[in-house]
This record gives sequence, C-alpha cells and structure tokens, in this order.
Amino acid sequence: MAYLLSVTLLWAFSFSLIGVYLAGQVDAWFSVFIRIALAALIFLPFLKIKQVDKPLAVRIMLIGAVQLGLMYVFYYHSFLFLSVPEVLLFSVMTPIYVTLLNDALDKRFKPQFFLVAVISVVGAVAIRYGNISSDFWFGLLLVQGANLCFAIGQVAYSRLMSESELDHKTIFGWFFIGALCVATVCYALFGDTSKLPTTSTQWGILLYLGTVASGLGYFAWNKGATMVNVGTLAIMNNLLIPAGILVNLLIWNKQADLLRLSIGAIIIVSALILNHYLNRRSVISSVR
Repeated sequence: MAYLLSVTLLWAFSFSLIGVYLAGQVDAWFSVFIRIALAALIFLPFLKIKQVDKPLAVRIMLIGAVQLGLMYVFYYHSFLFLSVPEVLLFSVMTPIYVTLLNDALDKRFKPQFFLVAVISVVGAVAIRYGNISSDFWFGLLLVQGANLCFAIGQVAYSRLMSESELDHKTIFGWFFIGALCVATVCYALFGDTSKLPTTSTQWGILLYLGTVASGLGYFAWNKGATMVNVGTLAIMNNLLIPAGILVNLLIWNKQADLLRLSIGAIIIVSALILNHYLNRRSVISSVR
C-alpha cells in the first residue's frame, strides 16, 4: 500500500498546482497532451521492443488509452456542463465501479469490498457535498464515464499484471503510448493554440506534472494496484480527496470546511481499517 499512499500525496499537490497556475490560463487539451507525452518519454528507454510480447503490449496500450486517454476526454468535457464542486462530487463513485467491475469479472459478489467502497464514498461526499443544479444530467453522465474509464484501467492492469514476473517499468511505456494516441487526436480536434503556456512557471509545472505526477505517479499507482486487494484499491481512490484539500489549505490558504474535512477523512480511514480487519478475518477463517 506504500505505492498508493505515496501517489496519493503526490497527486494531492498536483491538484493545487493545476488549480492555481494552469486552470483557465493554459489550454486543458494541451496540458493533457504534453503531460502524457512527457510521461511516455520517461518510459520509452525501458521498452524492450525487440523482445516485446505483442499481445501484452496491445493490452497495456488499450488500458492506457482507456484509463488515462478516454478518462480525460470525459473529464474535461464535463466542466462544460457542471460546476467544479459538482464534478468533484460525482467523481466519488469510482470505488463502487472498481468493486463491481472486479466482482463481475470474478462472476461472484463480494459484499465486503462493496461495503468498504460505499463507506469511502460516504466519506468523500461528506467533504465534497454542495448544492446541485437542476441542469446537470449530461454532465453527470460524462463524469461517470470518466470514473468508469479510470476504474476499468485500474482493475484491468491489476488483473493482467498481478501474477506477472515481468519488470513493470519495461512494459509501462505501452500504457502511455496508448494514452498518447487518444490525447493527440483530442488536442488536434479540440485544442486552442491561443492558450499555450506563456511563463517559465507554467512550463515548469507542466514538466513536473508530466514527468513526476503522470509518469512516475501512474506507474506507481498501477503497480500498487497489483499489490493490494480490491477493497483497499477502492478506498484509496477517495483518500485523495481529504489529502488534496489539506495540501491546498496548508500551502495556498484556500477556504475549506475543516469540520467536513475531518469527518470525511475519519470515515475514509475507518473504511480502510474495516477492510483490513475483514480481510484478515477471512484469511484466518480460510486457514481454519
């Protein structure tokens, strides 16, 4: 779980950097394109192209195209129909999708994982809840599309690589190549060339987001997903919410409801503890 906790902290800072220095100033499609391109460059030297297992490479490319590429397509378009608080509120459904997808692939229902995922969603909603406008249905569908893409990628990569003995970094470049294919098409279709970065700060942040937050972040997150059970993975998707708010509050002094933050964080951490307890109990029962 150390991988997931490290990326949670990493991405908590990333949200604030985007909100303070890039949002509304730099074209979102360009930001997505350059981040994925930089991330791909990091892992290209590790690819063993001559020794590649082509079916595996294609599968990982498809996972990257869905988890990162298509996710951004849905996510960025949702802001055209929803306010930021609404997008954040509707994004807390990701843990539910993670557990349900995994159960569907296993062809059996595991109430333990579904329970802890629901508890973590309650904790996230406690932090993010706000007034919802009446004209949000299409935006809601877009956000759920983004959530589903992110969940599909996590579950697919975890199941594909959890029992593999391959060094993850030697094949992860295919993940970003798949995502880059989607990002390139989207930037060509929707990008605004009049809103490119204009300052060294903006370029520096994009460099950091591409190489560290996207490159190392998605690699560590997906590798971490192969090392935990699906209940823990579902919960960690929402632990990012209180972490992101806390970082934003402490460094950039943004307004935050500390009571809601505390209550939500306690609920999410409680879900993590409950999942550990239930998982340990099931292991003991199986041994007996």
